[in-house]
Amino acid sequence: MSALDPLPVTTAAPKERVAYLDNARYWVMLLVVIGHSLTQFVAMDSARGVYVWIYAFHMPFFILISGYTARRYMGDARQVRRIVSTLVVPYLIVEISMQMITRHYTDEPDPYMFLSPQWLAWFMAALFVWRLTTPIWRALKYPITTSIAISLLVGLIEVPNVLALPKILGFLPFYVIGLHMSRERFERLADTRIRIASALLLAGSFVVCYLYSADWTLDWLLWKQRYDEDPLGATPLEGITQRAELLVVGLVLTFAALSLVPRRRSWTTLMGSRTFYCYLLHGYIILVLRYQFEVFDRIDRYGAPAAALTMVVAVVVANLLMTKLVSTVFRPVFEPRLTWLFRPEADAKPAEKKAATAG
Repeated sequence: MSALDPLPVTTAAPKERVAYLDNARYWVMLLVVIGHSLTQFVAMDSARGVYVWIYAFHMPFFILISGYTARRYMGDARQVRRIVSTLVVPYLIVEISMQMITRHYTDEPDPYMFLSPQWLAWFMAALFVWRLTTPIWRALKYPITTSIAISLLVGLIEVPNVLALPKILGFLPFYVIGLHMSRERFERLADTRIRIASALLLAGSFVVCYLYSADWTLDWLLWKQRYDEDPLGATPLEGITQRAELLVVGLVLTFAALSLVPRRRSWTTLMGSRTFYCYLLHGYIILVLRYQFEVFDRIDRYGAPAAALTMVVAVVVANLLMTKLVSTVFRPVFEPRLTWLFRPEADAKPAEKKAATAG
């Protein structure tokens, strides 16, 4: 990807959703929910292998797609309103409520750290920061190389967890690469030979994770700690090397998974258009099951069957949270119009038109 395609210079939104992207969102959201559900079983070798395989590429996959859909971001009034209503508001709702729930059961965090996301809301913070910095990545001559350098070097220094900055900078290359993807590049992945190789690669990587992940340090997959910090305990060279390996693995497996995503419109297309609500809501279910009913502690003694059952239930719950009923009920909560907060759209139209025709 040395020769980058020119990015769009118009802020106009796509006229219709792309089935391929919504299908991709559906399948990766299943991985997200399964991965979060398996967090309670990582001490179990069988569940640990599945967990490692999912965490090796599920967020790079999600982030690359997010970067691609941000290609037209230029910071006009319409886009800023969208950021506030779909990123800032959900972040505040989810992070504040989840910290309060967790503190109710565990007395942590103490004190509250609403600007230091503890779990799910970090991705809302990340999308907010990445989206605001998109003009930078549009302007740089070597945006991908620069983002990779930032990702590799950030683990050498202490970065406060304000808005999950360590993870935001660590995962940055996937966003920037997605930003510079094109529909033609996605279409090339549909080549039959590439799809066969991708299927073999994903299957082979799963076997490797399943058989050999018992001694791996899982914290590398969280992309948020300094290299010399426990439990990583790596030298600068070791840390940079390990992070580079994760970047390569994440990118290769992401493209492999993207090549297998169906292109045609189907029931997964509609479900994939509602992954936003599934992402925000599934964490509450996991917290309630974990703390209120202690479900994971109760079934842990059953070993692999318990982990398998958890994955099945996770898939069912994820599909339920992507139904139209859920989106209808929660859209006013997570995507408020906030007309009282912004100037009327008519006031911004001249500026938007000027931005759309610039360049």
